[in-house]
Amino acid sequence: MVRARSGEVNQLAACEVLARHLWSCPRGPGDADVLPHQLKDTVSRALTGRLLSRSALSLFIDAFGFSDHEADRLWRLWEGTGLISVLSGPRAMGSDAEQEVAAALGPRRHQTVSLHDHVHVGSDGRPERARTLQVIEAIAQHLDRIPFLHDTNSLTLEVGQGCKGLSGYPYEIRRDVFATDILLAKVLAVGETTTLEYWTTYAYPGDPLDPHEREYRRAVMGRMENFDMRVEFHPEKLPASIWWASWNGVEGEVIEQEKVALDSQNSAHRYLRFIEKTVVGFYWSW
Repeated sequence: MVRARSGEVNQLAACEVLARHLWSCPRGPGDADVLPHQLKDTVSRALTGRLLSRSALSLFIDAFGFSDHEADRLWRLWEGTGLISVLSGPRAMGSDAEQEVAAALGPRRHQTVSLHDHVHVGSDGRPERARTLQVIEAIAQHLDRIPFLHDTNSLTLEVGQGCKGLSGYPYEIRRDVFATDILLAKVLAVGETTTLEYWTTYAYPGDPLDPHEREYRRAVMGRMENFDMRVEFHPEKLPASIWWASWNGVEGEVIEQEKVALDSQNSAHRYLRFIEKTVVGFYWSW
C-alpha cells in the first residue's frame, strides 16, 4: 500500500489480499495466476456499493477471514433481509435534545419493563457490538412499533426475537439525532408485554484513544426499571482500570464514579432496580 487515508479502505491493498487468497485457494482455472489489478473493478464495485455478486462476497469473506457471525450477517444483508438496517449520522446530542426528541416522537406509547445491554469490546479496544434484550409494555392501544434512537457515527441495527423488521432508512428527528422504528412481531393492546432482542454493531473511524471509544453509556430520559449492563472485553485487550459512572447529561462530565473489577469472563456488570433521567455506564483506561 503506497498511501493510506484514515477511514478509507485502500482498494489496491484489498485487490492484493484477494489475489493472494486466490493464489493459495484457486476456485477455478486462471485463479492461481490472477494479478491484483485484474480485480480492481470487482473491488471498486463492492466498496462503492454499486454491485456485489454472490461469488465476490464469498471471496471477500474467505480472503479477509470474517468470523462466522460476521459472515452470517453479511449474507443476510446481501439477501436483502428486512431485519438489518445500516444507520448513520453524527455522534453528539445537544443539551436541549430531550425536549426536541420528545416533541418529535410524540406521546409515549410504551414503557420499558426491563432492559439488558451486553456489550463486546473488540481486540482493537473499541466497542464492537451490543446485544440488547428489552421487555416492553404497551401503554396505548394497537402498539405495533417502538422508536430506536441513535447518535453514533455509524452503526448497524439487527432485530430478532419479538421483532418483525425495521421501518426502513433512519430519519432525523433533530440535528445529530436519528431514529428508525422497530416493528413488533405482534400488535399489543394496553397492558400487554413482549420481549425484544436486537443487536447494534459499531464502527468508529477515529482515534481509539478518543474518550468516546473508551466508554459505553445508556441515556434514559424517563424512568426505567430493572436495568442491567454487562461489558465484556476481548482477552487480548483488557483495560488497566474500569469504572461504573453516571454523567451530568449526554454532554456533561462524570458526576459519580466507582472503580470496579473484571470477573473471570473479562466482564464488568451492574444491575439497577430503576434509573430515571440520567446517563449511566462504564468507562475504562488502557
